[in-house]
Amino acid sequence: MNIETKKRATRPLIQWWGPVALSGGKTRFQLWAPAETSVGLRLGEADIPMQRSPDGWHVVETAAPFGARYQFVLSDGKVVGDPASRLQSDGLEGPSVIVDPDSYRWRHPEWSGRPWEETVVYEVHIGALTTEGTFRSAMAKLPLLADLGITAVEVMPLAHFPGTRGWGYDGVLQFAPHNSYGTPDDLKAFIDAAHGHGLMVFLDVVYNHFGPEGNYLGQYAPGFFRKGDPTPWGAAIAYERPEVRSYFLENVLYWLHEFRLDGLRFDAIDQIEDGSDVHILEQIAIEVREKISDRHVHLITENPANGTDLMQETPGGRYYKADWNDDFHHAVHVAVTGEATGYYEPFTDDIWGQIRRVMASGYLRPGRAIVSDDPPPSEALPPTAFIHFLQNHDQIGNRALGDRLHLGINRQVYRALTEILLLSPQIPMMFMGDEHLSLRPFHFFSDYHGQIAKAIRENRPKEAENFGGIPSGKSAADIADPNNMSTFVNSKVNWDEAASEGAIAWAEFIRKLLALRKESIVPLLESAKGYAGSIVEAPDQCLFIDWQFGHKKLHLRANLSDTEVALVTRLGDIIYSTEPVTDETLRTHVVQVFVS
Repeated sequence: MNIETKKRATRPLIQWWGPVALSGGKTRFQLWAPAETSVGLRLGEADIPMQRSPDGWHVVETAAPFGARYQFVLSDGKVVGDPASRLQSDGLEGPSVIVDPDSYRWRHPEWSGRPWEETVVYEVHIGALTTEGTFRSAMAKLPLLADLGITAVEVMPLAHFPGTRGWGYDGVLQFAPHNSYGTPDDLKAFIDAAHGHGLMVFLDVVYNHFGPEGNYLGQYAPGFFRKGDPTPWGAAIAYERPEVRSYFLENVLYWLHEFRLDGLRFDAIDQIEDGSDVHILEQIAIEVREKISDRHVHLITENPANGTDLMQETPGGRYYKADWNDDFHHAVHVAVTGEATGYYEPFTDDIWGQIRRVMASGYLRPGRAIVSDDPPPSEALPPTAFIHFLQNHDQIGNRALGDRLHLGINRQVYRALTEILLLSPQIPMMFMGDEHLSLRPFHFFSDYHGQIAKAIRENRPKEAENFGGIPSGKSAADIADPNNMSTFVNSKVNWDEAASEGAIAWAEFIRKLLALRKESIVPLLESAKGYAGSIVEAPDQCLFIDWQFGHKKLHLRANLSDTEVALVTRLGDIIYSTEPVTDETLRTHVVQVFVS
């Protein structure tokens, strides 16, 4: 079934969750708590009874100024924050704060985004990007990224999570940017500044589960979650319920409207189950398309199940522009490191053949559909439907020592991989610090205590086995404790490293590659269609790939072996070569790119 023919969800989207400012200085407070016979609003020092409706909503309208703090008092006397809180000034367990959505004055309101084919992603963790770890301090790095040729900053999750530090994939309050990074206005200032430098900003959102601590929805609204069949990280979310759907639909539009984000990246969508006529991921895309039509907005997935149906063409374009393609990373990683445990084990056979196939066709294996009975094969999608990377927060942070790829392989090989990444037609992504060959590790870190902290700590060796295992000469004792403050501090980017002679030279190399991408490759991507890639026979450890773009063809010739190979140089106009072309051989660790 084509997804365009499925039954549409057409109800008008109203705000069901969170405080709503009314005329006359009043605010409507609302909480879906069907398991509660009564709920009170604690506003400052006063407790105000709320009216319960038959469908389990508790509502009250009362005067409340911006900045006022409030909580909900359940039937048993337990006090909880608002699951749609916009700000938690005192942490997850403290009061929610009423925020003025119009207090920030935008400096670049005319910003309309950038076309998808121009995207070059730079993934950051706000807390680890700078010493201060705030939105405001991160603004100082934006000019450096824009100067390099980066066009999009992707921010790891911000939804309020327990403690003061963490990766953010255990968020509990989806509408509240974590207060350790700053206020909502500080986040707006960061996004505004990025737009001023021509940078898009994407936010990673986690809609497959809630974090294990500080989430009380299951107590007063047990129907928010599915019974049984949990995700690997906690209870699955019951998207069939209209109250639940509205929570996440409102959240999507909140981030995109109020913060003027340029897109969202949806974490692990293979763990989002929905038996509704219209899958929640489809409805999200429909709502975004209908409600934001005056600027570019890009929706991105992380789909380990390799589904293609959300990215197939529709009359208005692809619902989701691209997916993080783990197949590319895993195949390349096995080829250059020899690591073959955990997630890497399936990629050990015909390694270079697998890399060729993923670069030409997308995924290596057919995927599991989400919204369609007839998903297209991955090669039917354009190369721009796949985001490629040599490493990201997962691939570094889940390693035993949090070490980066360039520190463990031949530098010439890493240089060649970088050339391949940035000069291929897929959308490239770098991780913070890659542009200056950061020596700092990036660990998994969190701020838990008691049994949860113990469980996380004890799980790290198992997780490390999925990402290369524990290095020879090391043991589980060498894995940093995620809950130690030092683990977080040691994961922060050291920008003093960027001032070294070698780091400056590497940054100039990245700048050159991205300028070439902008000049010679991005114009081709505007006409990118499916079935674009083809494999050219090549010796082992060589990648010869052609991509067709209308009447033009892009040719990649890369030799990562230790032996020179023959090369027919009459492929068209050469736009890049690692070293000057002198004969009809492709020297070792040399990448060449042609356009014909």
